[in-house]
Amino acid sequence: MVAEAGGPLVRPVTAADAATWRVLWRSYLEFYGTELPETVYDTTFARLLAPGPDGPFGLLAEIGGRPVGLVHYLFHLHCWRPEGVTYLQDLFTAPEARGHGAGRALITAVYAAADAAGRPMVYWLTQTGNTTARALYDRIGVPTEFMKYQRV
Repeated sequence: MVAEAGGPLVRPVTAADAATWRVLWRSYLEFYGTELPETVYDTTFARLLAPGPDGPFGLLAEIGGRPVGLVHYLFHLHCWRPEGVTYLQDLFTAPEARGHGAGRALITAVYAAADAAGRPMVYWLTQTGNTTARALYDRIGVPTEFMKYQRV
């Protein structure tokens, strides 16, 4: 993938990225107060390297040749949209790299992948208190009135 005029380079995750990806994803999960078994890291990384037709797909953002952010996304069917939709599942930029366009570049790359796949409706979730991320999201997305529920 190509960097926008001096911006971060966004590219697919490769096998050589295992250690760096793990650090970024662990930091993302820590932000949300989540711990996962090592087997989940291994399984997820293997899926990112050999995604099915609907994903999951993984991208990294690099600044100065160093990965500083990640995004995971997948396509799925949707009863209201015959073409299906794109779910941006995980997005993280290292704190020291925030404000340099990595988050925007990653989301833009997901938008481009969604368009290319014919599934242009992209959605994601975040915590209401995630004000740093929401400052970006409010510029490139539209908040909805829906609340997330999950099985107890």
